[in-house]
Amino acid sequence: MSKVEIYTAATCPYCARAKKLLDMKGVSYEEHRLSFSDADAMAKMSARADGRRTVPQIFIDGKGIGGCDDLYALDSEGKLDGMLAA
Repeated sequence: MSKVEIYTAATCPYCARAKKLLDMKGVSYEEHRLSFSDADAMAKMSARADGRRTVPQIFIDGKGIGGCDDLYALDSEGKLDGMLAA
């Protein structure tokens, strides 16, 4: 199974929605909880996510796939399961 990482914030409904999809698929993931006051952690995530500063940011095997809407789009297109199984 692929390594999945997700950057989240405590009160983010999109983060909860993305994690719910991953949980429904039985995917284990490493969650990086961010505080917007932690500039270093935000900069690290942004550097990995091609400058994006919103959460969630989701990575599958080190490749940034974007946020919650991107995750659901991959699932709707039938591409997500293959990426997760790689």
